[in-house]
Amino acid sequence: MTDTQQWMRFAKALSRLLGWIYTLSWSASFYPQPWLNWRRRSTQGLAIDFPTLNVLGFVCYTVSTCSFMYSPTIRRQYAARHPLSPEPTVQFNDVAFGVHAVILCLLTYSQFFSPLWPFKVSSRQRASRPVLGIVWGSLVAVAAVVVVVVYRSRGRQQDPHDWAWIDVLYTMGYVKLICTFVKYIPQVWFNYKRKSTQGWSIMQILFDLIGGVLSLLQLVIDASFQGDWSGLTGNSLKLGLGNISIAFDLIFIAQHYILYWDQDDLSSETDDESERPLLDH
Repeated sequence: MTDTQQWMRFAKALSRLLGWIYTLSWSASFYPQPWLNWRRRSTQGLAIDFPTLNVLGFVCYTVSTCSFMYSPTIRRQYAARHPLSPEPTVQFNDVAFGVHAVILCLLTYSQFFSPLWPFKVSSRQRASRPVLGIVWGSLVAVAAVVVVVVYRSRGRQQDPHDWAWIDVLYTMGYVKLICTFVKYIPQVWFNYKRKSTQGWSIMQILFDLIGGVLSLLQLVIDASFQGDWSGLTGNSLKLGLGNISIAFDLIFIAQHYILYWDQDDLSSETDDESERPLLDH
């Protein structure tokens, strides 16, 4: 076995190991927040925009990763667009993570509905107009791309270099990117306005940071042993998610451990700011 073959074998094994570690870390990040809500019997401190966008984003992420993993059509179209690295850099752990994430995001979102959970939730707490605009705009955008693909491929086989089903998945990937970026902004602002991170679980952020770093490292390794760095841009969703998440994780860590470390729990107090959609201010 040559040195190159040994390196590729080691790189693939390391990639799989990193994949499962970051999958476990990211998966673990979904538990602290609903558990904190349950322990405090309150969702105060958590901006409702966050779980709203999480549900939309991870549904798109899961559909995208499942398609890249299991759809022969999508994999064929990907190979045609990336001939030097024809295998999508999506692995089974990405699929497992996505399915698990959707379930936990729905659980956290459901905690804002008092008929389902005995929590302190204001009737005025609702998703902001900009966030609802993103939700509906994203659904319209995905539907529009589907219409274009169907129209362009009517009566003939799809050209992978023209509008194709893979473009629907790329659109869903960009929806996930938008959701990931926007969902953190209300929470950062909320923490700043209250000068507190009480009600916002820092453990989910620490798990998320570990997962983000390892996810990027796996992506670099996968692209390197294929000998084609276009694999990074070919999986722009994974690359973008890792960078955005890490940046916001560092902001939340600074808020919790440096800026507002000495604040008391506000779960028993009336917080008018928490009852209004943050992005409507």
